[in-house]
Amino acid sequence: MKKEMKQFKPRSNRSIQLRFKHSTSPKYFLLKIEYQIWPHQIDEHNILTIFLYLISGLGITAGAHRLWAHRAYKAKWPLRLILMIFNTIAFQDAAYHWARDHRVHHKYSETDADPHNATRGFFFSHIGWLLCKKHPQVKAKGKGMDLSDLRADPILMFQKKYYMILMPIFCFLVPTMIPMYAWNEKFVNAWFVAAMFRWCFTLNVTWLVNSAAHKFGGKPYDRFINPAENKSVAFFAFGEGWHNYHHVFPWDYKTAELGDYSLNLTTAFIDFFAKIGWAYDLKQVSRDIIEKRVKRTGDGSHATWGWGDKDQPKEEMADALITHKKSE
Repeated sequence: MKKEMKQFKPRSNRSIQLRFKHSTSPKYFLLKIEYQIWPHQIDEHNILTIFLYLISGLGITAGAHRLWAHRAYKAKWPLRLILMIFNTIAFQDAAYHWARDHRVHHKYSETDADPHNATRGFFFSHIGWLLCKKHPQVKAKGKGMDLSDLRADPILMFQKKYYMILMPIFCFLVPTMIPMYAWNEKFVNAWFVAAMFRWCFTLNVTWLVNSAAHKFGGKPYDRFINPAENKSVAFFAFGEGWHNYHHVFPWDYKTAELGDYSLNLTTAFIDFFAKIGWAYDLKQVSRDIIEKRVKRTGDGSHATWGWGDKDQPKEEMADALITHKKSE
């Protein structure tokens, strides 16, 4: 594994080819934002916008990230369907593609094969990677990633197949129509707050995990990797800011050592559905594994994309705690 990682340079001089199609929507939003000032909205509109931010965020954190990218827990079809809809509202590409790129990010973190390589700078890791063509190594390693589990999920494949139909409906049309028909909101207000502002805000919160959480914060688990423990990112991203821990143990469903719901809403969401039986096989790191890792911190990054990766230590899998097991 170490030999494979050495072939990727953390950073190199390279030319950048811009992809303008990815900058069209944010630019359009910025040009039009003056049409709407947030405090002028009525309470119902504020509540709807916050609600959409919450569920679309969970579609990324509990769905694309912890469930599909890392296989940190399993979910029955009703919960997978809910998460697929939430994920579509977020409009961050189909969960299949999101999970694929995220597995590559963890497997080859901060090399040329990393889609949003943080060693290329804050701007690149935040949004620049979406404005450029993918590095050839990103494409190569993405093609070699095992995605058989994702292809075996019919709900995920349905979203992938019909994404360009489902996404405009769930992300833009429905959030705009609800205020207009439920309480006679003006189209401009409905469009630029519940749809555009909410979407752009959620995007930037997700991108902060790639940028700020790879630059600012402590590193109690591995001081030789860039991902850090960032409390502010954890708050806005529903628990995704405990990034030093997450890159060391990407298969832990909590993405954090502690289960504090106040800074990890996603864990509370998963725990709720575990209680009613819709989420099961919740994987978490044992106290013993954490203590051993902390004692030998600085040993190099833990290059796995999640549960079941071929390079995941067998003793780690054997000692893992799996709660809410599905009864046979």
